[in-house]
Amino acid sequence: MPSSAKIKRHGVPQSGIVGWLLFYAAHTPGVQVGDNATVRLDLDNEPQPDAILRILPEAGGQSSDSTDDYVEGAPEFPAEVASSSASCDLHQKKNAYRRNRVLEYLVWITGEQRLFWWGLRDEQYMPLGPDENGLIKSAVFPGVWLDVAALWRKDFARVLECVGQGVASKEHAEFVARLDQALQKS
Repeated sequence: MPSSAKIKRHGVPQSGIVGWLLFYAAHTPGVQVGDNATVRLDLDNEPQPDAILRILPEAGGQSSDSTDDYVEGAPEFPAEVASSSASCDLHQKKNAYRRNRVLEYLVWITGEQRLFWWGLRDEQYMPLGPDENGLIKSAVFPGVWLDVAALWRKDFARVLECVGQGVASKEHAEFVARLDQALQKS
């Protein structure tokens, strides 16, 4: 049997993260969201992140689909909801993701209301923090905007409103155009 997961500290928050990323993927052709999919990073690491957001291989993404239906290689953006797994998520997984060139990584420690979001810069993870409006914005996925305070409150209506504003942005439209070009070439 899988390890137990509590509803308030894991199940509801994970649903919120998946919904947030699904909203984005639904408005971004060439992007895929996954929930609890095994990722074959390398010979020693096969994590099963709570959620992933990735650019599809045919749109220029850095991961691929194996013949037996697993993600192979580094998805651009895994996310973890951590309560009991925080130590592993913040250390072993983070290091494995960095070594395998995962471009951004998010960990939400629900019991402590802490959120870590890192971006890969010069082979190291650098923290991404909120802007003056309290939003963290992905550098890899234009339009993936997150209102951190709303997430902590589990105000998922506001979380979705925020990502909705992101997908209405000029940067997102330019990203979609680039993805469309890659899809047309494949």
